[in-house]
Amino acid sequence: MALKRLAVLALASRLVSCTPASFVTEDPAPTETPSPEEPAEDIASSFVLDLLANLTQAEETQTNEKRSLFTCRQDSLTVNLGYAKYKGYHDASTGLNYWKGIRYAAPPTGSLRWQPPQVLPPELFPPTINAFDFGPVCPQAMPSLPYAPHIPGNEDCLFLNVYAPAGAKKLPVLVYIHEGGYGFGDGRRDMTEIINANDKGFVAVTIQYRLGAFGWLSSNEVKKKGVVNAGILDQALALAWVKLHICQFGGDPSRVTISGESAGGGSVMYHGIALGGNIGNLLYKQGIAASPYLPSQYKYNDPDPTANYYAFSQAAGCPGSGNVFNCLVGKDTNALQLANHQVTQAAPFGYWAFGPVTDNSYILNRPVQQFATKKMNGDRLLVGHNANEGSLFVPPGIITEADLIGWLSSAQLKNLSPTQLNTVLAANPNSANTDPSAPMYDTTGLSGPTALEMSNDANGQQQRANNIYAEATFACPTFWLASSYTKPGKAAYVYQYSVPHAAHTADMGAYFGPQEPNHSDDFSLAFRRIWGNFIRTGNPSISPAIANGAAAADPTAPHPISNWPTWNEANPKMVNLNITGGTPYTVPTLYGTTVTQYAQPGLLNAISVVNVANWEGGRLDRCNVYKSLAPSIPV
Repeated sequence: MALKRLAVLALASRLVSCTPASFVTEDPAPTETPSPEEPAEDIASSFVLDLLANLTQAEETQTNEKRSLFTCRQDSLTVNLGYAKYKGYHDASTGLNYWKGIRYAAPPTGSLRWQPPQVLPPELFPPTINAFDFGPVCPQAMPSLPYAPHIPGNEDCLFLNVYAPAGAKKLPVLVYIHEGGYGFGDGRRDMTEIINANDKGFVAVTIQYRLGAFGWLSSNEVKKKGVVNAGILDQALALAWVKLHICQFGGDPSRVTISGESAGGGSVMYHGIALGGNIGNLLYKQGIAASPYLPSQYKYNDPDPTANYYAFSQAAGCPGSGNVFNCLVGKDTNALQLANHQVTQAAPFGYWAFGPVTDNSYILNRPVQQFATKKMNGDRLLVGHNANEGSLFVPPGIITEADLIGWLSSAQLKNLSPTQLNTVLAANPNSANTDPSAPMYDTTGLSGPTALEMSNDANGQQQRANNIYAEATFACPTFWLASSYTKPGKAAYVYQYSVPHAAHTADMGAYFGPQEPNHSDDFSLAFRRIWGNFIRTGNPSISPAIANGAAAADPTAPHPISNWPTWNEANPKMVNLNITGGTPYTVPTLYGTTVTQYAQPGLLNAISVVNVANWEGGRLDRCNVYKSLAPSIPV
């Protein structure tokens, strides 16, 4: 183990008031063994060490001087961050103040490519910058899909945005980490509706981080000359920025909730396991993970990331072997962005080529390894998934079991042996061929056909494939992540979003807006209050009037979600977020099918507490199968 990594771990243990002895002996987390090629001087570990030390020192300074972290609040739309002054604006129609395009790190271009994000130095006379417009979007890569377009971006993209109620003071803070498979997306999500639906009860921040090859390129050479997982280090620096500066916008740095959907939810998971769960609450206090994305995670120098490294190099016009890092650093951004697109499009259907790896600096373990220790950063977690997550990522045309096995063995579970694949098939019994003319409808979760057999857009072997992907990548990680927060002093709350068709990302309009036709005002308010109550109190429970909805026959009738049960492995319960009634209409999906959804008039909330042990024909049992195969998948 490199000395630098030991220093980082020792610091992390001190941050949570552990003695060195207790750090070594109490709930030890399994770690990857560093390879002989791992550099003795680890650039990423040095960055993490400095980041945590400086953040700790800042908090200790406030404590020693007996000053509140909130005295820095300025009743002005111009905030002085030391390196620049940013002038925001007020919108009288929303009652919020906005600061867009705040730079939180130096441009990661040229020689700073694949290096840690660089803190901006203070200026004696910092310039004043208008924060009226979003910063540039990072270079993008759509997942591997037929005819996916190349979408250029700007490498100078490490910006964040702040949304604050006018006159905000000591309010809790929501930080949103965007979705997009670690290769796509941006920080332009509008936080106005969710803040105002919660009585202007918190401040919100959205962040951007390096994507695709720019954020997740990995190999021995990248580890030696730069950093792997640059994207997660960008996020860590942005979280440190929030802790240090959010008080100037009216936020309370001791009450930060990090959140995200899909890869953003996966990022919440990774910050939870960072440094073996020994950071405590230094970067944040609690998390919201919507559809936490858990693809295969390799070690930084394993064959898969290394092969993508050299494929990227060759596509960019550099050699396809040997030392290529310096060549890549010197390449034109257009060549690199096109290479990022090309290598990603060469991945299996629905996949991205670049993503988080075990780096032995910030991410020490695979998630399932770390979950077993129940050593996690942050105190509380709200985590959920959607009923039909898989369709977007599974290739259409899976008709027979042979088609299914071909896809599993070449893409989704390509590292499993034939015996292990048979174990997966046995846990997901469905002998029917896909029949486009047969009935398709959403399952109830508790009775009738289950997700093994049926959804609104698939049946037979296509549905079998969709469900395997959905459970292994989103649903099971939801349960596993919740279980990692069942240690004394921690708590987790679990939900499933089931509003038809409940595809991947379909939930986002309900809590952030814009509201979709199948989201009634009652349902959106309930979902937004669930998030808001968790952000403000650490408990997502909502009142019966909100849970039932104003359109209910008796809005004040008792409702079980007014006392949302914490996740309990012995008696696992979650909240099922659904609607009933309404007027049916059909919608074409992105993946070529048509589904039935329901709009007003007639929509009613159908929110309930369900026992997960009986859910979808034994989903927990199937999750246990995937957990047993986790080292081979690997996750």
